[in-house]
Amino acid sequence: MSSDTTELDLLAEALRKTMTDHTGAALDAALDGMDWRDMLTELPYETVPLVFRLLGETGAHASVLNDVVLHEAGRPLGDSVPLPYAGGSQVVWERGTDLTPADALDQELPWRLTPTGTDVPPLAAGRRALAWWLTGTARAMLALARQHALDRTQFGRPIASFQAVRHRLAETLIAIEGAEAALTVADDDHGDLSSLLAKAAAGRAALTAARHCQQVLGGIGFTAEHALHRHVRRAYALDGLLGSTRELTREAGARIRSEGRATRIAQL
Repeated sequence: MSSDTTELDLLAEALRKTMTDHTGAALDAALDGMDWRDMLTELPYETVPLVFRLLGETGAHASVLNDVVLHEAGRPLGDSVPLPYAGGSQVVWERGTDLTPADALDQELPWRLTPTGTDVPPLAAGRRALAWWLTGTARAMLALARQHALDRTQFGRPIASFQAVRHRLAETLIAIEGAEAALTVADDDHGDLSSLLAKAAAGRAALTAARHCQQVLGGIGFTAEHALHRHVRRAYALDGLLGSTRELTREAGARIRSEGRATRIAQL
């Protein structure tokens, strides 16, 4: 094992513990204490996938997307930046606050609506970061549903032995693996179109996971006592940020029509 791999493993362990113990404004402060912005500046292609995937897996949240977008734009880190949201609106991810409207889609995320028309910086890196977050969220939902399927018994056997349950879990895993494959290509390519497609694939995978895992969990998945509902809300909220799956798919199709060809992204 290389020293770089060992260091990343140690960093992943430290980040997972930090995200398990903190979220929101407290996690913003904790990541600042771990020199998150230095890591982003010096090792963006290693740090961003790790941090955002773990945000999804742990269910925590932080305002670090601001820094990813600002870093790509070559602007100073530490500010908040307007981000496009589904339906043509814009939101600002507030830093250092846990306040959010009571009627928000995800009541844990400190988003504030802002007037549209504000200049928005390049979004490719932000879309890749969100894609990692969405796949991490999808894997968290899959893990919850899988464990429930192993623990819950009907007719004297675990429901994991039922074909319908196994198919839903398998389809969820396939969607996640496909999204991560597209995201790996986008991380290598760093292109606008590949990043757009990766975000669309990750959003679709997360929504697929939400639908199938909810079915596997049944009524318990709707309750406040179970963690699934938080991941479901997070998936729907993040899917709409920087373009929803539906919007990005349409945008990709419009680009292909206008150019008259499909751009080669992956060398197969």
